[in-house]
Amino acid sequence: MNTEEKYMLKSIEIAKSWFKAWEYPIWAVIVKNDKIIAVWEVRRKRDEDPTAHAEIVAIRNACNKLNSRSLEGCIIYSTQECCPMCTSAIIWAKMDWIIFWAFSSDTKWKETNNYSWRQIDISCKELLSKSLPKIELIEWFLREKCKELLDFDSN
Repeated sequence: MNTEEKYMLKSIEIAKSWFKAWEYPIWAVIVKNDKIIAVWEVRRKRDEDPTAHAEIVAIRNACNKLNSRSLEGCIIYSTQECCPMCTSAIIWAKMDWIIFWAFSSDTKWKETNNYSWRQIDISCKELLSKSLPKIELIEWFLREKCKELLDFDSN
């Protein structure tokens, strides 16, 4: 098992244990030097904060832990493709990699609840292509193993 698979499987385990029926199973894990330094779930509903995406809160926690605004050398693992806000924060934090395993189209709740996941139609890949420094991207990593987590009803 390679390093990426090890942390993605660990992230899936964390997401399953944290899942609450009233919140979405969206999480982010930040790894540096083969150690998890931050783990967070989406908290928009709970905190009544539209910026409390899992990636944003994980970045805040990782920066606090490292006492630095730079997360160079870090990899972020996320359940879904990062939105433009989160992708921009990852760029500004100077992270090295983004690894995610699902697009919003993989979620059943999007179709059943007529939910518009992306309000700004710019993909993570498109945003990264225009950024400096260049950040590596792995899309749909272990997708089939992870899709069951997104098969839920958010009502």
